[in-house]
Amino acid sequence: MKTFSPDSSIASDVIPSANYGERNKGRLPDMILLHYTGMPDVEGAIAQLCTAGTDVSAHYIVLEDGRIVQCVPEAKRAWHAGVASWAGEDDINSCSIGVEIVNRGHDWGYPEFPLRQIAAVIALCRGIMLRRNVPSHRVLAHSDVAPSRKKDPGEKFPWHSLANSGVGHWVQPAPVVRGEPLKLGTISDSVGDLQQALARYGYGVPINGKYDGLTMEVVTAFQRHFRPARVDGVADHSTLTTLQSLLASLPAEAKTVAAR
Repeated sequence: MKTFSPDSSIASDVIPSANYGERNKGRLPDMILLHYTGMPDVEGAIAQLCTAGTDVSAHYIVLEDGRIVQCVPEAKRAWHAGVASWAGEDDINSCSIGVEIVNRGHDWGYPEFPLRQIAAVIALCRGIMLRRNVPSHRVLAHSDVAPSRKKDPGEKFPWHSLANSGVGHWVQPAPVVRGEPLKLGTISDSVGDLQQALARYGYGVPINGKYDGLTMEVVTAFQRHFRPARVDGVADHSTLTTLQSLLASLPAEAKTVAAR
């Protein structure tokens, strides 16, 4: 790709990626998907996202010092989501804008996200939301749309700080208390109700009343994003209550979309 003018006024650099395409069927982006790079150094991450043949890319990279690099124009389809689904839609690359946040990730020590970096992510996302009319509940984690494969940006990512600035959907997580949880191997109507609730929010999960491996992976992804105090894939009272609070605070039109 030849160089291009950045879509965001706060992008400091453009490093064009060779990996992109057209959005399928003219789909306009109405989702922001947040990732971490998950590599030990920024140079390797940028090379991975921009070099032909790697088959991965993102629209933006947010560095640890807060600098923002744009690699793919927002109008184009970057290759960041992989096999993924949300609210019944499975071409997430066509409906989303991908933001890679430089962080070594779980395999390389998983450091905290610097405040300057988070401030840049917030400013970038606010601009995208305005330009692309992205609703708050469609600012999501890579792990939300690909729970069996991905952990990023993970439980250390400060979603509450983003929500305080109008980016993303959030409620205060219910406290962790003792009680009989739903867990791997449980078969009951309560598990079916949990699966229905997760699907209404947007997660891709089978509704079969069985707390199987995929259900556990989805619950784990939910906890990483919305109840990070304990990430164990067990649907305890805190997890269930937090999920119901999120559903109750969704706008009506979002619930209709999530239920399709």
